[in-house]
Amino acid sequence: MAASAANAARSNADDAETVEAGDVLSFTKEQELHAYREMLLIRRFEEKAGQLYGMGLIGGFCHLYIGQEAVVIGMQMAVEPGDQVITGYRDHGHMLACEMDPKGVMAELTGRRGGYSKGKGGSMHMFSVEKQFYGGHGIVGAQVSLGTGLAFANKYKKNGKVSLVYFGDGASNQGQVYESFNMAKLWHLPAVYVIENNKYGMGTSVERASSNTNLSQRGLSFDIPGEQVDGMDVRAVRAAGERAIAHARSGKGPYILEMVTYRYRGHSMSDPAKYRSKDEVQKMRETHDPIEQVRARILKNEQASEDELKAIDKEVRDIVNAAAEFASNDPEPDPSELWTDILR
Repeated sequence: MAASAANAARSNADDAETVEAGDVLSFTKEQELHAYREMLLIRRFEEKAGQLYGMGLIGGFCHLYIGQEAVVIGMQMAVEPGDQVITGYRDHGHMLACEMDPKGVMAELTGRRGGYSKGKGGSMHMFSVEKQFYGGHGIVGAQVSLGTGLAFANKYKKNGKVSLVYFGDGASNQGQVYESFNMAKLWHLPAVYVIENNKYGMGTSVERASSNTNLSQRGLSFDIPGEQVDGMDVRAVRAAGERAIAHARSGKGPYILEMVTYRYRGHSMSDPAKYRSKDEVQKMRETHDPIEQVRARILKNEQASEDELKAIDKEVRDIVNAAAEFASNDPEPDPSELWTDILR
């Protein structure tokens, strides 16, 4: 699943950069430790969210990001201040990667007034303009047209910002995605479309849902360059992210990155994931886990000791536990909040 050589979509696109197979960036000690900590924070946060859901403290829908952590952390390592992020409903990892407060995120999950949407939005509907995170959207594929709108605003304002638009393999078959592609290329909008291909759209494998499973080619008819990336390797993600963002920021228009990744849990908390074998999931955990890959490199290169990594794990667990404690005890919104933030 290493980053592919230039595929058909990219070879037919103007000014497409040449990408070598397996192209990754070497990380410094600081970058490795940063990636390890941030991915671990997402992993532990999502594990805790799953526990709270099982205890009945989180209601509604809850889609966990466990297994896909390298995608959003690698991309955030490639952005510049002011660049925007918008995604679908598997969004907790993106919020944390954008440096949103874990307490505020967890409080929103439990419907408390300290949540980012004052307890009224829940898992799929929270955002932070301050952190340049624009959702969190429950309608499959809807964020793609909204993210394209962000890119249009950036071009109109000439502010140099790039819009990162995340969506999954299931959403990649939605019609509004292609309307957005057409407009983005037509107007050379600074958008990077990040397709998180975790192999299953709800319970249907991508092979059964898509006639062409190379989703990086979805921009071919619009002359949009694209490439497949090993979404389980944070170094490969960052390298591809830097290429794509530079392309978009330079005025060349949109770019598509297909992140080949994998989710360990079901589509949502109500999904037992019986459409795949336990051996398949276990093999991915043992051979391609994004966090364990970084951990192994850190130890091999003697960039940190076992004890130092355990200290990071403890720090992360303390942050997550504090967030869960806050979210369990923060007051619920006053009933009057039903009438606030409503357009009339």
